[in-house]
Amino acid sequence: MFHILVIEDNPVNMELTVDLLESYGYKVTPAEDGFVALEKIKDIRFDLILLDIQLPKMDGLEVLSHLKGNDSTKEVPVIALTAHSMRGDDERFIAAGCIDYISKPIDIHAFKEKVQYHLEASN
Repeated sequence: MFHILVIEDNPVNMELTVDLLESYGYKVTPAEDGFVALEKIKDIRFDLILLDIQLPKMDGLEVLSHLKGNDSTKEVPVIALTAHSMRGDDERFIAAGCIDYISKPIDIHAFKEKVQYHLEASN
């Protein structure tokens, strides 16, 4: 069973994302901010990370930098999530180390396909 870390500060978005992923049969671990996420990766190996870019305290790009700088997580695929998508954001997030980009609100059909595709491609 694939294990996914969801880093999302908005409780409604977190609940929706976790519920969707669990309904697809994935094991999900939530983290409400970057600091919590960085603690969780010390003890758990994840197959995929969904990362909200606009987080409090430590933004998503800073979290991504920590993930890609850590030998135990640098190869884990990270998909950026954000509600405020602007032209060029997808290229910026991919250049920073994400493998893909999903804008919110989530299109549940495209979301499922992207998650499945990246899990299968990375394993």
